[in-house]
Amino acid sequence: MKIAIVASKFNKRISENLVIGAKKALKENALEKPKEFWVPGAFELPLACKWLSSKYDGLVAVGTVIRGETNHYDHVANVASDGIAEVSRNQGTPIGFGLITAKNVDQALARSSDNDENLGYRAAKALIEMISLRSEIDKN
Repeated sequence: MKIAIVASKFNKRISENLVIGAKKALKENALEKPKEFWVPGAFELPLACKWLSSKYDGLVAVGTVIRGETNHYDHVANVASDGIAEVSRNQGTPIGFGLITAKNVDQALARSSDNDENLGYRAAKALIEMISLRSEIDKN
């Protein structure tokens, strides 16, 4: 099974933690060595997912958008989440959604810590479930 992780460079320390979490979940399910693709920020995640969707059985998209003093946060978070969902539906490729939207860095760090609450880990687990479901449906 070919899996890719698409990660945002913006807030890179947090994204790196999310990638580690995603890899951990994939490894637990014998899906080692996913290919990694890094994009500038969360805004670019949907387009990269679209480009990769025909080449991989599934994707994990990870990144972080932290609320600032302006409404820029709302625009980026909405474009990224809507875009990822649209790519998944239109291309028929399951995408584990690991985009943290947080009020501050502390919240983002908590959601990217080294445990089962890591959003990258949870996104990869959801992806695995969706791929399994698709396989089950295809057999019927």
